Amino acid sequence: MRVDRAWVERNLGFDPITTPPPPSTFAVAKAAATQAPEDLRREMIDFDSEASAGREFFAFSSATGLSRFTDIPWPTGFAPKTGPTPSARSNAPLPRADVLVVTWTVDEGHALSRVLTPGKDSRNDYKPYTRNFATLAKKMRAGCPAREAGRLGAYWTTRIHGKKVVVFKSDSHMSQDGPQLPNRDVWRQIIDDVRPKLVLTTGTAGGIGTQFEVGDVIVSPVVRFDCTSKFKAEPFALDHYESTPANPKYFATAKTLFKANAGQLPKDNTRAPSIVRVSPSNGLGKSVVTTDFFGFDTSDDHYKLQGLGDVSEMGDAVLGLVAEDMGDQAPRWVAVRNVSDPQIKADGLTPKQQAALAAQIYKGFGRWSSVCSAIVCWALIAAE
Repeated sequence: MRVDRAWVERNLGFDPITTPPPPSTFAVAKAAATQAPEDLRREMIDFDSEASAGREFFAFSSATGLSRFTDIPWPTGFAPKTGPTPSARSNAPLPRADVLVVTWTVDEGHALSRVLTPGKDSRNDYKPYTRNFATLAKKMRAGCPAREAGRLGAYWTTRIHGKKVVVFKSDSHMSQDGPQLPNRDVWRQIIDDVRPKLVLTTGTAGGIGTQFEVGDVIVSPVVRFDCTSKFKAEPFALDHYESTPANPKYFATAKTLFKANAGQLPKDNTRAPSIVRVSPSNGLGKSVVTTDFFGFDTSDDHYKLQGLGDVSEMGDAVLGLVAEDMGDQAPRWVAVRNVSDPQIKADGLTPKQQAALAAQIYKGFGRWSSVCSAIVCWALIAAE
């Protein structure tokens, strides 16, 4: 799929170039004012479809919110069982569990919690996590999400097919925390707390190539850095990391479970969402690509992402870096990324205008594509 202004207008009800959304639809005032790519990236992190900006966005566009969410018809004995209220203090370690699932943006958190912790929402209900916050915050730049929130993230627990799971919505981000990369320290700390056998990092991403549609899910034990900006001088700038291939036992079931909410994905989608398995044997052209800039695939390959992997995002390779640091003590890990915005048709658009299209597509469909990746996380946990 390759999308343009007409595609956005058909699927979201407006053309972001000729009829930009009003400032009230933005969570980040600076993003509304500048429309600069880096400000739009912060907008995608902070945009909350369940808050006032979300309500304004729905009034302006034809997008739908999670009030339309349809409960998933889980197979008997496999439904997630939301855990009780965590009793520990916010500055205590996370509880031990078999699996740690981490997501990143506000809307990804809403979607993941709807699927894995029914009845508990990541924004309204999850327990704040502040362990060693004062120390780690010293490494973070002023104004980053974690420092503004006064925490490293929030969490809840669930059980899936007998496995205990910690579901963690991170407020620490590689792209936001600053040049000392404290997100690396956060990853190590939460893994040391939970001591999981499996770690899943999950959320939205930009599809690389025309083969992907909104809602497709990439399941990859291969991640790679493509750092050409903030971290280009770091020794890891172009490194890649590998883990154990994912167990696809319940992927066919997951695809049937997509159907409950697939009607909220773009009407221009030509097929049901697919699950794309990556293994180290596929080569580096099949992977999740972590950039240190707000990059996305375009028809003219402006950001030089084509051939590097399947999707681009801004953080998963940090998990690979931490796992390498841990050596034999590292858990298995998998990146589970949904395509929230496909390749952008570059013809006649500046890079800034292309970024505006990508951001608005995310705001329209990021939560719904994240429902798909959350279901795939369920499938991976059930197969443990």
